[in-house]
Amino acid sequence: MNFPNDDTGNVLNEMYAAGIDLTTTHAIVFFQLFEQEQQARAMAQHLEEKCPQMIFSIHADPETANVWDLDCTVTMLPSYDGIIAQEAEFELLAAKFNGYNDGWGIAID
Repeated sequence: MNFPNDDTGNVLNEMYAAGIDLTTTHAIVFFQLFEQEQQARAMAQHLEEKCPQMIFSIHADPETANVWDLDCTVTMLPSYDGIIAQEAEFELLAAKFNGYNDGWGIAID
């Protein structure tokens, strides 16, 4: 498989090289960062109403003081275009709550 030479493409290449099946759905976590817990909670509440199947986790960022993480887990096919599109949607939505998208990751069992 060939992916574009950018952060998302590089991660997908690494996953493919590690033997992860990219033709099946996976739980992909998209990270949103906020300066205040209430901003993260407001976005989570919005998403709970719009996407009740989505899984959320809010926690203080362990690496940065005064930053709150909203981790949004979406079960999806880990395609390059799909991940790019989902990140763009999260970026626009997080901005409405004074936050920003900070990438994605996948849990490997």
